[in-house]
Amino acid sequence: MHRPAVCVRGFTLVALAVVLLVVSLIFGGVSLSLSRTRDIHHFRKTQAQLTEIKGALLGFAAATGRLPCPASATSNGQESLCLAESGTCDAVASPPTEATSHGRCSNPYDGFLPGMTLGLPGLDTNGFALDSWGSRFRYAIADANVEPLQHLFTRADGMKSATMAAIFNKTLLSICSSATSLNGTTCGAATLLSNSAVAVIFSPGRNAVSGGIGADESANLDGDAFFVSHTQTSADSPGGEFDDLVTWIGTSVLFNRMIAAGKLP
Repeated sequence: MHRPAVCVRGFTLVALAVVLLVVSLIFGGVSLSLSRTRDIHHFRKTQAQLTEIKGALLGFAAATGRLPCPASATSNGQESLCLAESGTCDAVASPPTEATSHGRCSNPYDGFLPGMTLGLPGLDTNGFALDSWGSRFRYAIADANVEPLQHLFTRADGMKSATMAAIFNKTLLSICSSATSLNGTTCGAATLLSNSAVAVIFSPGRNAVSGGIGADESANLDGDAFFVSHTQTSADSPGGEFDDLVTWIGTSVLFNRMIAAGKLP
């Protein structure tokens, strides 16, 4: 008389376990889907921000005849130049005329985007432009010379004085496909994507929030004239995890905008 009850009870427990398993799988799938959707949203928004930033930098050059220096970590989003053209660099934000006349940047390769100087919207309380993940955009500028002129791209009328012809074939900032064989002089065995970048702008990506960084990402923060750009990779890739979003401005694009604005030749 009790056997049917036992069967029903057993069936109910098994059915409940199956239901819980299905629900957990569905919930896990939904969570992954939502996380992936958020990542795509952040990625696309940051790409759009980088496009706007390039436009702002080109607009600044068209208006002033030069590009701004990177901001330092303490310059509150203002470009940071050295007061003196040589010797010790006593950095100053919101530079006076004598600083922009020589254009010597305090952090040419390892600074931040000067969002305050560019007048960008949506800055944080310290005046820095943030990507969609909440990290500061990084910005580097080529510190090029055509004797006797130095710091051509950030000094007042530096490009006009040096002439486009003298600048055009110079090696500037280099973009490599990997940091595996970087030697401080060339990309080594990696593909050279550009060696005529006047400015490099990049977001440190999603993993910057958690402090994650791979070898290829480290190359973008080591303070030299070589940068790495490629598609996203995981931590087990040869160059480690990489999710930086990197873009740059070449001489042709910069010169074209400045010619249109009447700042060159």
